[in-house]
Amino acid sequence: MRTRMMTVAAGVVLALAVAPAPVTAAEATAPGLVTEVADAPERVRPAGAAVAQRLTYWSRGPRGPMQSTAMVYLPPGPPPPGGWPVVAYAHGSVGIADQCAFTLSPRDYYLNEVYPALLGAGYAVVISDYVGLGTPGTHPYLDGPSQARSVIDGVRAARGVAPGLSTRWAVLGQSQGGQTALFAAHLAPADAPELQLRGAAATGPPSNLELVAPLLGPWVPRLPLRITTAYFAMIVAGLRATAPELDVDSYLTPVGQAVLEVVENTCVNEADEQVRTVAIGDMLTKPLLDPRLLAAVSAMLRIPVQGHTRPLFIGQGLADLEVPAPLSAKLVAELRLAGADLEVGVYPGGHLDAARQAFPDALAFLHRVLDRP
Repeated sequence: MRTRMMTVAAGVVLALAVAPAPVTAAEATAPGLVTEVADAPERVRPAGAAVAQRLTYWSRGPRGPMQSTAMVYLPPGPPPPGGWPVVAYAHGSVGIADQCAFTLSPRDYYLNEVYPALLGAGYAVVISDYVGLGTPGTHPYLDGPSQARSVIDGVRAARGVAPGLSTRWAVLGQSQGGQTALFAAHLAPADAPELQLRGAAATGPPSNLELVAPLLGPWVPRLPLRITTAYFAMIVAGLRATAPELDVDSYLTPVGQAVLEVVENTCVNEADEQVRTVAIGDMLTKPLLDPRLLAAVSAMLRIPVQGHTRPLFIGQGLADLEVPAPLSAKLVAELRLAGADLEVGVYPGGHLDAARQAFPDALAFLHRVLDRP
């Protein structure tokens, strides 16, 4: 009897010894941890992609872990020595409603031109939707740090599931994604030292918007720019969701509340059609002068100009009515004064046309930073 009891006790001890340790909350939401992998729908599979997968993974929002999704495209054939270099594409404004997620809808220019060109150059392509866009929570629109972390963690996620990816990577972004690319260039070397960020290319990046915030109040008329009201409302909606202590609702008129409801439920172009006649001043009950609010806006929007250690490319359209050229001129001047390794391209087109005009120069920049060992 005693022998049997000792045997049972030994078995219990052995079972305890080999039982897996419980997963901590931090481990369960670790940046880049993939929770779901699926084949990409055929409608969003570009020509030249040997593998097309959609990932759901953990990243980091303004206040803690949030999920994001990403598309991963791999070139055909065996990977080169050291693996496929990665281009993380940071997309422009699509809206903040879940159905607006960039990777869910076919976008002809990217599927037919941008992604095939990148794949043909021998790069794997990773496109993040950013946290809260098609995943739980509200997407914090133009929150540069969280968008940058979505991209960084998207590369981590891709390397966790796709064989043959190099640690070498670069980021290419347009509009909202241009802002994201510049934030990622600043954050990634310290945030993801296991990856080798080689550079960032940004076209039409919105910058210096934090300087406008203290000027806003009920007196602001309609502005002679494109999509301004919808963009402003998306920023406010994201801030309202992520910083409830700021009581953003107290700044909003009934018209402002209605505009936020529109942008929270429709994609950006449809929202613009519904709210473009509304002046920003019609949305506001009082000036945006609370120091706490202005500090939060600055943390979201202010692109870092000091401390860049990776090459940068910025492309700007002279006819851009969404990101006016004078704002980018100030950003370029500040980056150069701070000693950034910066290349600049100026193009005649507007917001989207300039991105197309800049793409050959951006691709040449990617070759220069990625094609060396």
